[in-house]
Amino acid sequence: MAIKFVVMHQQVFYIHGGSAFSQYGKFLHHLETTEIRYPHGDKPDMWPSSLRERLGDGYEVFTPRMPNSQNAKYEEWKIWFERHFDFLRDGVILVGWSQGGYFLAKYLCENKLPYQINALYLVAAPIEPEDFVGEDGGDFNFDIEKLPNLAKQSSKICIFHSKDDFVVPYKHALKYKDQLPEAELVTFEDKNHFLIEEFPELIEKIKAS
Repeated sequence: MAIKFVVMHQQVFYIHGGSAFSQYGKFLHHLETTEIRYPHGDKPDMWPSSLRERLGDGYEVFTPRMPNSQNAKYEEWKIWFERHFDFLRDGVILVGWSQGGYFLAKYLCENKLPYQINALYLVAAPIEPEDFVGEDGGDFNFDIEKLPNLAKQSSKICIFHSKDDFVVPYKHALKYKDQLPEAELVTFEDKNHFLIEEFPELIEKIKAS
């Protein structure tokens, strides 16, 4: 009898950014005053849209649309994240950009995942409430003293941040590094809030994981 070998692709689970407001009135004010940059709904291509293509064969990439990203609520994101657990397995790589990174940090501070994490990548992630261009992070705030729980669940943690980030100040990355000394901090000078088309440094890191 022939023996069949099942090729297991490396799983990558990516969580996008969003906006969060602790007060509903501030969210309404945001809707009333924020600039509409893409009136037809079209956005320029950015690196997350090509993540699956850039990683190529051998990777199974998850890019779920998280609920209500214009005014995100942590409990809603938590429910939707956990709904995907049936599709994941040990060795998954987690990537969180901006609000997505904030979510992953809070979740891993407060919860034990049912599977082993191969690597965790936080891209321009907030660490605490601040005025993020009119928003404040909503209920995604967490106790930063619990951040060492991330290292207990992932032996590899990498923090990407740019010094010219106009949304989440660079000091947030330094605070992550202070609480997670074993993490790698990759600093850029000119990638703003990573609103960029190509992000080869992330692709390289993932492939080396």
